[in-house]
Amino acid sequence: MAENKLVIGSRGSKLALWQANHIAGRLRGQHSGLTVSIQVIKTRGDKILDVSLSKVGGKGLFTKELEDAILRRDVDLAVHSLKDLPTEVPAGLEAGVITRRSFGADALLCREHSGLDNLSAGAVVGTSSLRRTVQLADLRSDLKFRDLRGNVDTRIRKLEEGQYDAIVLAQAGLVRLGLEGKITELLNPARIVPAAGQGALALECRQGDERTLELISFLGHEQTRHQVMAERQFLGRLGGGCQVPIGAHAVSRDDGSLLLRGMVSDLSGGRIMRAQVVGAPGSEVGVELAERLLADGAQAIVDEIYGEN
Repeated sequence: MAENKLVIGSRGSKLALWQANHIAGRLRGQHSGLTVSIQVIKTRGDKILDVSLSKVGGKGLFTKELEDAILRRDVDLAVHSLKDLPTEVPAGLEAGVITRRSFGADALLCREHSGLDNLSAGAVVGTSSLRRTVQLADLRSDLKFRDLRGNVDTRIRKLEEGQYDAIVLAQAGLVRLGLEGKITELLNPARIVPAAGQGALALECRQGDERTLELISFLGHEQTRHQVMAERQFLGRLGGGCQVPIGAHAVSRDDGSLLLRGMVSDLSGGRIMRAQVVGAPGSEVGVELAERLLADGAQAIVDEIYGEN
């Protein structure tokens, strides 16, 4: 790429483009004379809208085509929602920068503004996430859950049309699109554990691309990196993808340590395991928590799920 140009690869959804344009704007403001453009790339996950993500299978549903474009040098970097990025990054690439995370929780949007505890028995909740479904069902076994796919606007429209009584979306996406006013209730991460990396953005580029890494380095946030790396350690040790209901959420404590919460469940939600651990930033705290749950019975859950796929 030319010295004064940078090309960002992005999915075409409104949220993905907001994220890409946000990073592009930050880059232009930091580097005078830098021309930043965005190239839209459709991923497999964008094309399959009539099947639950847990049934599609495979890793990198929302990232592979973007990564291929980086490796071909069609683009310099890709902006990902970190929760979509598999824990194993392809050879030749690196998630060089993790941005500051401010909004990492799940959010409940209710048609009649009632909140989770006040939803009527039999209310229909829309979500495409097994992780969300099993945890919500554990709290409210009287609710009904139905798959919900499409972009943020489509999902909200389906709620407002009455196809669902409530839906669950990531808080971060709603805030980025200026839709936080639609949120009925933020779901406490101690109660509904979010996806690993939720709320953070990952900037992925070619390994050894010092020019791009230098340009984007100012966007990195060390505390967030420590948090999400612990979450992704946990996810990676459990071999997690869309097929396994896994959640992980780390927070930085006043003494500098990390508190990491994790959950894993079988597909029916009949066996939900939760635990938490405190460790030092940059340590193997995520592996430690995963090993604890695996030893306590999560290994059988993971083996059972992957044996069916």
